[in-house]
Amino acid sequence: MSSVLKSVKSIVPMLDRVLVQRVKAEAKTASGLYIPEKNQEKLNIANVLAVGPGFTDTNGNKVEPHVKVGDKVLIPQFGGSSIKVGQDEVILFRDAEILAKVQE
Repeated sequence: MSSVLKSVKSIVPMLDRVLVQRVKAEAKTASGLYIPEKNQEKLNIANVLAVGPGFTDTNGNKVEPHVKVGDKVLIPQFGGSSIKVGQDEVILFRDAEILAKVQE
């Protein structure tokens, strides 16, 4: 899924989906050298931007996502649905695909 949207606020996740944006890697080394963008590694840490309301399971129980807006989470290296928003990229994951919350 690759569509160009004007604002992240226009994306409202459905069911148990979570919208995240990867934390950007450092653009400079410890010694002060700048790293070209194409050579920067992609981090597996992301900020949660929006969360769906959850879903109802087959027994009629409400299942809510385990994360909330503002949480830092650990995401898998691959997977999710990438969405282009202006120059930025956000990723839509199911709540069960999120690996862990990052406690600070």
